[in-house]
Parts: sequence; C-alpha cells; structure tokens
Amino acid sequence: MQDKIKQLQDRKDEAIHAGSERSIERQHAKGKLLARERIDYFLDDGSFHELDMLARHRAHEAGLDERPYTDGVITGWGTVDGRKVFVFSQDFTVFGGALGEVFAEKIHKMMDLALKTGAPVVGLNDGAGARIQEGVVSLASYGGIFRRNVQSSGVVPQISVILGPCAGGAVYSPAMTDFIFMVREASHMFITGPDVVKTVTGEDVTLEELGGAMSHASKSGVATFVADDEKSCLDDVRFLLGFLPSNNLEQPPVDDSGDDPERLCPELSDLLPDSANLPYDMHDVIQAVVDNGEFFEYFPHFAKSILCGFARVEGHPVGIVGNQPMVLAGVLDIESSEKAARFVRTCDAFNIPLITFVDVPGFLPGVDQEYGGIIRHGAKLLYAYCEASVPRISIITRKAYGGAYVVMDSKSIGSDLAFAWPSAELAVMGPQGAVEIVYRRELQQAADPVARRAELVNEYTERYANPYAAAERGFIDDVIDPAETRRKVVAGLRVLRSKREDLPQRKHGNVPL
Repeated sequence: MQDKIKQLQDRKDEAIHAGSERSIERQHAKGKLLARERIDYFLDDGSFHELDMLARHRAHEAGLDERPYTDGVITGWGTVDGRKVFVFSQDFTVFGGALGEVFAEKIHKMMDLALKTGAPVVGLNDGAGARIQEGVVSLASYGGIFRRNVQSSGVVPQISVILGPCAGGAVYSPAMTDFIFMVREASHMFITGPDVVKTVTGEDVTLEELGGAMSHASKSGVATFVADDEKSCLDDVRFLLGFLPSNNLEQPPVDDSGDDPERLCPELSDLLPDSANLPYDMHDVIQAVVDNGEFFEYFPHFAKSILCGFARVEGHPVGIVGNQPMVLAGVLDIESSEKAARFVRTCDAFNIPLITFVDVPGFLPGVDQEYGGIIRHGAKLLYAYCEASVPRISIITRKAYGGAYVVMDSKSIGSDLAFAWPSAELAVMGPQGAVEIVYRRELQQAADPVARRAELVNEYTERYANPYAAAERGFIDDVIDPAETRRKVVAGLRVLRSKREDLPQRKHGNVPL
C-alpha cells in the first residue's frame, strides 16, 4: 500500500508542477501569478478542495509528456470569509490555457456542482481560446459552458476575472456572467485581435486600445470593475462577494458596520446649490446615507451620468442607483439606461433591496440617441424596475421631470416608499421649457417678453415644480428634511424586510433587448 500511496503522491506532484519551467518563468516575468497562486491568494487559507487534478486530454495518441495532468485548468471549491465558493483557474503554462474537451468537462462538472449546492462561481480566465488541435470538439465544449452560464444566471452569482488574454468565442462565457473584473495593462478581451482587424477593416489599433481593461470599462461597457494589479483585483472580488448571497434563495450576508442607524445627515441640508442649474456630486448624498460612507461603485468608468453600486444600511447590503448631476446634468441616455437596468435586475435576482436617488432632467435629446434606440434602451430600465420585487425606496433630491421621473422607480411603477426633499421639482418638464410652450402666444404679444417670461417661470415653479402637489395626491409618501434621509431609509428597509409579492406565472417576460 505504501508504494501505491507514493505513486499517487508522485502523480499529484506532477499535476501541481504541470507547466514547464520556461513557461512558469515567462508568466512571472510578466508580473502575473500562476493559476494555483491565484487560487491560494483568493481563497481562505487551506480551504481549497481540488477536482479532477489527475485529468488528462485524450485527443490524440501521444507520449505522457504531451498529456499533462490538469489539462490546463484547475477546478474545485473553497471558502471566502468562511462562505463556500467554486472556482476555476486557467493555467497559461499548460497549452497556453487553451480549452479542449477535458478542460471543458472539468468546468462543466464544477459548474453543475455549484448549481446543485447553491454557491457562487468565480472564473479566473487566462487562456488562448479554443485548442486548435481538438477542432470542433473544443467549440462544442464551449457550448456546454455557455449553456450552464444561462442555467445558473439569477440562481448563483457568477463572476469572471480576466487576468490575461480572453479572445474569440471564449469571451462569451464572461459576457453572460454577472460581473467582469479586469486588470490594467494585463487583461485583454476581443472577438478578433488587432492583426485581423487591420486585415479586414484597415484599422491600425493596439492590443490595449482594442481590448484592454480601460477600453472595456469606459467605452464598450464590458468590464464592470478594473484594478491596477492581480492581487488588488482578487481583493475586490472577495469584497464584492461580501454583498452577495450564495444563491437566489438566500438573503445577502449581514455585517455589523457600527454606524448608528439613527444618526442624522446635517451635511445634506446645505449640499444643493442655490440654483437648480448648478451641479452637485451625488456621491456625497450616497456616502452620507450609507454605513460609514462605503460605496462600491458598479461600472464607475462607464455611463457616468448615472451611479450604481453596493453599500450597506444598518449592516444589510443594498443596491444604490442615482442620477449624477455632475455629468450631463444626470440625464438618462442609451448607455446609462442599460447600465442601470442591468444593475437593477442583478440586485433583484439576488434579493438585494434598491435605493434610488432621483435628480433627472429627462432623457438626452438628439438624432444619435433616437436613431440609436433610446426608446428601446430606456424601456429596459423601466422594465427592470417594474419587474423588481425586492424592497424599493426612492428619494427625489431635486429634478424629477417627465418620463425620466417615471422610469426612475417612481411610486407609479412600484416603488414601495417614495420620499422627496423640499427642493424636489416634480413636473412634466422644467419651468423654462414649460413656459415657452404653454404661454407661447402670450409671450409673443407681451410688451416686455423677458420680464413676463421671468414672472411666468416663477409662477410655474411655485405652482408645479415642488413636491407638495405630488404629496397631496400620494405620488410621494412624505416630504422629508434632507438631514433625516438616513433615518427614513433605515426605517423603510426595516418594514420592507418582510415584503412578499405574488407574481403571475409565466415562462419569462420579454424584456426589450
């Protein structure tokens, strides 16, 4: 028996050192961790349990040296802060991390187990795409991963971490997961590389410009979070998991923040500028209300006219959505509508209450927006809010104009509690535009059009652009002192924790994609 145990240990040692010394040195020379080093850093110490360590490809007749153990991916489970997490880590030192049949089977098995046990899946991607030598088998193997991504969507959190190249069909698995993390200067995602782009279109573009972290974080809207290095990236993944439940049947984890739930926010009383046309930073509002000012922003480099992210209130995770007056006055456009819609649906899938801070002057006008489908894209956010069954609280801080007000979780589309500051302006449109339309003929005939316009704007503002008419009709539940915002949110979330909704039976809705 001792001989057999020794043989087993030799095989496992060979699996642990599957990559060649040269490939390992090249990986380290690029400042990148090895696949096992990434897992060891990411998971709690000593918690990793590996699956299929001794798996090897069977694609062709070859010597043992050409059939390394693990087949280029490490799979298994461990814990993050004591909570179960499944993980796969592509090994660039073995076949360049390229996916073959056995490689994919390992991921299939791991994803199936994660779905059965109700635990998050974290994929550490660093591979060269499909294994060319295995032909169509490798392509079909990708299909198995894609199908499992969809089966797991909304059931267990799925997180993709791009730590090297991710190209061709390989990008579609991360694209269907809930969050994508990338590392500056090290991560690259693209369907076709710079050489193919130049051949087909004549465009000359660098690898970083085409598929780098900041390109996907700021332009394409693919990368949710960006970090400066691998360890910071993995730290961020651990931090994100602290806001998420293990699956859709559980509540998010509660963590006592030590922040007094009854404290006032006096800084909010003087935050807004005297003029409604001057901006302020919605980050200041969010940080004043949430526990210890801690706000983990979602897509911070993309569609900046709206803010989304995770925070805690009384220790309970919440999802925050807020218009950002510092960027395009906080308007809704194609990109901000999509960004917020995706975030709202993610929070709803994983039982995370939503708090919405509203200061929206409308939808962004323009031919590009109309031709780009702002109607369809804006409807995505409307659909997401209407569909969401988690506790929902909205606070109108200033402008709430037109259809954009309705879309931003108004009472009429199902917000459970709607509050407004005294500075709130609820109207079909802004006073200036309304006066130009309603009183056009009178202004044309006025002896002093400028003075008369100013009088009418003041009258319209006093009569319509305030929260009290809406409060009279019950479209908002209360007009509150800004300093009491945190207290109102805490009380609202407490009463809504027992919220239940009976939704109609259906296969699924038809979101306007």
